[in-house]
Amino acid sequence: MIAHRMGRSVILLERGQHPRVVVGESSTPLSNLLLEDLATRYNLPRLSPLSKWGSWQEHFPNTTCGLKRGFTFYHHQLGHPDAPDPNRLNQLLVAASPHDRIADTHWYRADFDELLVHEAQTLGLEYVDEVKLDKFTDQGNAVLLEGKKDGHDIAFHARFVVDATGPRGFLHRALHLPEATLPDYPSTQALYGHFSNVSRLDQEPGYSGLGTLPYPIDDAAVHHIFDGGWIWVLRFNNGVTSAGVAARDDAAAPLCLSDGEAAWKRLIDSIPAIKEQFADARTEHPLTHVQRLSFLSGRICGERWALLPSAAGFVDPLLSTGFPLTLLGISRLAEIFEHEWNSPDLSIRLRDYATQTREELFATSRLIASLYANMNNFPVFTALSLLYFAAASYSETARRLKKPQLAASFLLHDHPTFGPACRNLFERALHVCIEKESDRLIEDILKAVEPIDVAGLCNRERHNWYPVDPDDLFRSAHKVGATRDEIADLLRSCGFQQ
Repeated sequence: MIAHRMGRSVILLERGQHPRVVVGESSTPLSNLLLEDLATRYNLPRLSPLSKWGSWQEHFPNTTCGLKRGFTFYHHQLGHPDAPDPNRLNQLLVAASPHDRIADTHWYRADFDELLVHEAQTLGLEYVDEVKLDKFTDQGNAVLLEGKKDGHDIAFHARFVVDATGPRGFLHRALHLPEATLPDYPSTQALYGHFSNVSRLDQEPGYSGLGTLPYPIDDAAVHHIFDGGWIWVLRFNNGVTSAGVAARDDAAAPLCLSDGEAAWKRLIDSIPAIKEQFADARTEHPLTHVQRLSFLSGRICGERWALLPSAAGFVDPLLSTGFPLTLLGISRLAEIFEHEWNSPDLSIRLRDYATQTREELFATSRLIASLYANMNNFPVFTALSLLYFAAASYSETARRLKKPQLAASFLLHDHPTFGPACRNLFERALHVCIEKESDRLIEDILKAVEPIDVAGLCNRERHNWYPVDPDDLFRSAHKVGATRDEIADLLRSCGFQQ
């Protein structure tokens, strides 16, 4: 749609058909802000309402989504009932919005993707589905794509190809691109699907009546952490719940994830609260097992092609990093097409895009690897998570203040002080052995977080419950070079008050 707005002739090729069920469903404040910015910058007003729960419900009430007020984490020992946790040592709740109207969403991709394709067609893009491409030929001044549709040969000529086909997708196969490795990242696999008739966790004993929660615990991306793996539960407003598990190979092996539904039942039976929550659940589709979850392409662009970040690499669903990474990539490619389309610097800018994409995937993998290494050490896991939430909230604030230069990279990985500090902390987190090391690491993490903390994440009196509090922003205005009046304007413009 952006390329079309620039006057390019665009064709959208689809291997399958819409609607279709896929995962990759949980948005974040930064994702929504990037989507909103792209819609404004490139005159796509129909997309802006999709950036908030309230406006989504107002403009697209028949397009399924889920309410996401924050990130919910609980730590479990498989096979053991959860002990009472009055000090909240085994939980982490990080709010992302003060109320439902401006909340984030889970994207029910069958509806969401079909909506985007319909919007593209309405703008005038040509769309062809059920196309099985098998050949890419660079003809010097154009690219030739060849394949079949309805059993007949079909071919397309294009000046440039953007590949959005996901890990190990079309261009990776057609161009025989090498597969690279994510440094120090464990081998992981996943099992996931969609379920109906899943009850709410806050209806289970021990998960309700816990005090004044930052938000209802189920209206979130819910994470259940265990040694070597984690379970996600995302609720949609059509009665469907997305759920799955991602785990290191050593944790997945005894669960035999390749057994599908039987493996899922074995896993949830070992966590009493989830067992009760899914007691009457029914699978809507056969569960999907992914033997190799992470991926990184050895090449990300060429003279006449580029992989979106979602096709260039994938780390893990943990912390919902996929959407912001890809939306950042879309924003960067859009700027390249806008300013360098007929420039001799096009190749240079594309190489810069590839470098940024690779470095952000590396930064994400370092974070997630450190979290996997500490899933049996929840205090360290919690502290490491705060590095992500601090970077995300700082980036969102900087962008809302129209100061994107303060947060040009995902996870602030190229920030002059925070970036190197994170690298060091993630490396140390891979080798925590004794309690003293854990304590020192947690203290050093909080020291790294404090200079960019605009969300009160260093406030230990909150005991792992972090609401959205405007006073945190006012107190931290100097960290983003803002005045109190500018913070007040920011809160008004983003709809903080109902």
